Amino acid sequence: MRTSIATVSLSGTLTEKLTAAARAGFDGVEIFENDLLASPLTPEEIRARCADLGLTIDLYQPMRDIEALPEERFADALRRARHKFALMRRLGADTVLVCSSVDPDAIDDDALAAGQLARLASLAAEHGIRVAYEALAWGRHISTYDHAWRVVEAAGHPALGTCLDSFHILSRGSDPKGIEDIPGEKIFFLQLADAPRLAMDVLQWSRHYRCFPGQGGFDIAGLVRHVLRTGYAGPLSLEVFNDVFRQAEAAPTAVDAQRSLRLLQEETGTAALPEPVVPTGVAFAELVTPDDRPVTALLGALGFTRVARHRGKPVDLWQQGEARVLVNTGPAERRDGTRLAAVGLTSPDPAGAARRAEALLAPVLPRRRAPGDAELEAVAAPDGTELFFCAAPGGDGPDWRADFAADTPAPEGPEACRIDHLALTQPWHHFDEAVLFHRGVLGLSPQAGVDVADPYGLLRSRAVAGEDGGVRIVLSVGAAPTDDTVHAQHLALATDDVVAAARRFRAAGGRLLPIPANYYDDLAARFDLPDGELETYRELGILYDRDAHGAFRHCYTLTVGRVFVELLQRDGGYRGYGAPNAPVRLAAQHAARGLTGG
Repeated sequence: MRTSIATVSLSGTLTEKLTAAARAGFDGVEIFENDLLASPLTPEEIRARCADLGLTIDLYQPMRDIEALPEERFADALRRARHKFALMRRLGADTVLVCSSVDPDAIDDDALAAGQLARLASLAAEHGIRVAYEALAWGRHISTYDHAWRVVEAAGHPALGTCLDSFHILSRGSDPKGIEDIPGEKIFFLQLADAPRLAMDVLQWSRHYRCFPGQGGFDIAGLVRHVLRTGYAGPLSLEVFNDVFRQAEAAPTAVDAQRSLRLLQEETGTAALPEPVVPTGVAFAELVTPDDRPVTALLGALGFTRVARHRGKPVDLWQQGEARVLVNTGPAERRDGTRLAAVGLTSPDPAGAARRAEALLAPVLPRRRAPGDAELEAVAAPDGTELFFCAAPGGDGPDWRADFAADTPAPEGPEACRIDHLALTQPWHHFDEAVLFHRGVLGLSPQAGVDVADPYGLLRSRAVAGEDGGVRIVLSVGAAPTDDTVHAQHLALATDDVVAAARRFRAAGGRLLPIPANYYDDLAARFDLPDGELETYRELGILYDRDAHGAFRHCYTLTVGRVFVELLQRDGGYRGYGAPNAPVRLAAQHAARGLTGG
């Protein structure tokens, strides 16, 4: 199906919005009136610009407070409409959005509304224009799609149809199944927006918190299926009012928008994409650092050994058990210090994973390969993290480890060690995009979001994971986006005995994050722990949590650059990440800033 986006969904000037929409692969746009009024281009120049970019102008919007008015008010509305229709002819737009009235003088009279809309449609038809009537969820008298359709049907004018908007329908809890009773040719336009489930005034909800399909809590795919069963043949168009999108750069927002529609079309069976290939494990995590001494000291204290060096790059492979960390001392911005720059994902079909990523507009990263280097496919996540699709050992595809010359055999540790999860702090304007990316491109399932109290605000967090837990990634956005020390990336290592691992780390010179004594006083009240266990946790700075499936013990190293390590132990199928302990950890990291290095 054709795709379109309202210019109000993107930031910038109208020219910038049109360029971003075209480059992201949209077929058309809805021109929002304010964008046209603020543009120095004439309507003819905007029309030509769209044509040059390969964009159609699918809708001009909005016209407000038109119907069910006292006659003298409606006469003035027709005067205004005549000017708008003339402008639309210059612009090359043939459909106008008319919102149900919120005017305090509007009269609760469906027959009057139908008659006036028919007169408006007659005027529009003289200009070759169609009128798409939409029920605003906060409309004064008409606020549901089925009510709007009854008025349109009563008007009986060929140039008058309805516009369906997923937000206005689903935010009110209306049953979208009734859409199937509307003839497809009378659905003149379909606007789509998702939104998180919030208990608030619907107007404020609409104006500030809409998001792209798949980023909120609405069943957008279910609604679209009902629309398609009517025979609707128009575009899928996005109309998203969102404070973050209005401030973020237009180009990546447009790509995020287009990705959401491609995933929606896949879900509704209107377009095919390469099948998702869910990664089965983390092959490696790569740290980039301008100074490897603090990093290698940290890894050494954790029990890692440098086992190999890349044959042509300043990259060392460190390993403990099944956990592998690459330390890259190549070019890095010193202000960033040490950062988690790349993740290798073990994939049953690396080539298939790369094809899906590219189809969903993930930037394919060029790689400098020396002769003999493994031909690994890599794409960039929204936060810039590089994702490599790696073949499983012994599977089809090149083995990334063949690029490394063995240095020291990996020692057998006292217990298993593996990468349990990665935590990646997102730029403030990429959080929802990141969740959609990891779900759509990688096939990971989003878990419930968590809001965590930070001493200086609120941290939003949401994990995505494979069904078997082989890959877990925690995405978060902090209260203070510029505070890289606290809202940093971290690598979580699972061990069979976190107490023993913490003792070994400390004995090797490692420094664990100090936890306030008040936490352990409260822990004693929350859980009945065996004798001596609380004292051990207090001594080592180990945090504790429990859910219906088991127990969770974890502790943290001090931060090096932008990275810290979590040591953890899952018992009995514990599924979470210790979220109840996160406020204590964040406060402790703020307090420990002066102790960190890197």
